[in-house]
Amino acid sequence: MRKKIKVVSLFSGCGGLDLGFEKAGFDIIWANEYDKDIWATYRLNHKSTILDTRSITDVKEEEVPDCDGIIGGPPCQSWSEGGAKRGLNDSRGRLFFDYIRILKAKQPLFFLAENVSGMLLDRHADALEGIKQAFKDAGYNLSFKMVNASDYGVPQDRKRVFFVGLRKDLDVRFLFPDPMKKKATLRKAIGDLPPNPIPVANGIMPNREKPIIANHEYMTGGFSSIYMSRNRVRGWDEVSFTIQAQARQAPIHPQAPKMAFIHENKREFVKGKENLYRRLSVRECARIQTFPDDFIFVYDNIAMGYKMIGNAVPVNLAFEMAKAIRKQLSLYI
Repeated sequence: MRKKIKVVSLFSGCGGLDLGFEKAGFDIIWANEYDKDIWATYRLNHKSTILDTRSITDVKEEEVPDCDGIIGGPPCQSWSEGGAKRGLNDSRGRLFFDYIRILKAKQPLFFLAENVSGMLLDRHADALEGIKQAFKDAGYNLSFKMVNASDYGVPQDRKRVFFVGLRKDLDVRFLFPDPMKKKATLRKAIGDLPPNPIPVANGIMPNREKPIIANHEYMTGGFSSIYMSRNRVRGWDEVSFTIQAQARQAPIHPQAPKMAFIHENKREFVKGKENLYRRLSVRECARIQTFPDDFIFVYDNIAMGYKMIGNAVPVNLAFEMAKAIRKQLSLYI
């Protein structure tokens, strides 16, 4: 067996999926990411990977290097339950077919694509079936499933769908890894971090001494009525709520008591303990997404830090998926 399997990463973001595959022994040789605010972070943490910064629509198939696998998460805003839910009616939703265009041309041994659970909404049923069929028509035995990251060593409820395909001539179908018996908790993930991260007002990073632990700073500011409509606090011995891409939607640190119920669609901070309610820091969110502390996020506005992390595939989840792919393709790679 070769020690390294060559992989191309599309819609790479900051590279959580890539890092998980690297930990499992894969070699990310080439990546594509169009958002210029992410480039510095990706390059800093994936120094051996060639980063192509064009829109995927401008990338010709022959410009993508030959590889053993293709991985990536096409933009999810079009499918999100919290977004416009336009699916393939949105140009971002149609980027799935650019992924498939490159996959069909390169014909690697396998592919993996990740997206939000909102794809499973009834209104997207026809579009979803079309995407599944396109993957099959590209020459792959397709496995499709929604998984919760908390079942795979990630201290967070995070439901996502995965498309995994193994090339048809291999005559094998991917089997998703079994859930782990024990869940990771917030205590294990962030309990050792200093409880007083640097507060950042208005999103703009201050010109002062950097935190001892990189990115251990949090956004201050008010909370919307939508945010206050639900409890946003999980306890130390629970898993976190989903880490989202919007800074103002970051969960509250578990040092605070659960928010008090007032009536349907309204919660309040417990009186007398308001000082305990703060958003998770960027580093705390990164820990919950299972990024190591030496993975540094580069940004001028803290909102971008939260965005990169919230859009990423949790590293541990990516690692478990990658291990399963490598094991099931052991005869070929």
